[in-house]
Amino acid sequence: MNLSSLVVPLLLALVAAYGLGKRVDVYAALTRGAEEGLTVLLRIVPALVGLLTAVSMLRASGAMEWLSALCAPALELLGIPPETAPLMLVRPVSGSGALAVGSELMAAYGPDSYTGRVAAVMLGSTETTFYTIAVYFGAAGIHKTRHTIPAALTADLAGFAASALAVRLFFGT
Repeated sequence: MNLSSLVVPLLLALVAAYGLGKRVDVYAALTRGAEEGLTVLLRIVPALVGLLTAVSMLRASGAMEWLSALCAPALELLGIPPETAPLMLVRPVSGSGALAVGSELMAAYGPDSYTGRVAAVMLGSTETTFYTIAVYFGAAGIHKTRHTIPAALTADLAGFAASALAVRLFFGT
């Protein structure tokens, strides 16, 4: 048996033993936590459904391709491959959608191509901004995001540009 297959059971056993040592009703704490988790889930599901629906509508309508073509000249000035525009548009909204776009880019250009490498680094160095805001702000009951979205999108843009720069520095074009 592999040690890595024992990590989760050992961790659970250690947490249960620690709880029992502190005289905590571990099962009651577990069920209370699960109940709170379901309550949070009920608050954030509507926002998540809306985000995923919007991404699907953008892709199905062809608006994603139109926006990508519109962004291409600016991306070239920043040194970002224009082919990654769909990834940059989807990534702030949907992680699974971005993974699908990244997979398409790697299938079309190859994982060892400049575009494939930039796409891979972008996936690893940026965040699903709107998803994260919907989850955390929804869980906390915050309705006004104020400066959060512009700041987070600026950070995403910096991450996209830094991804292209890092790939150029380490691998060339």
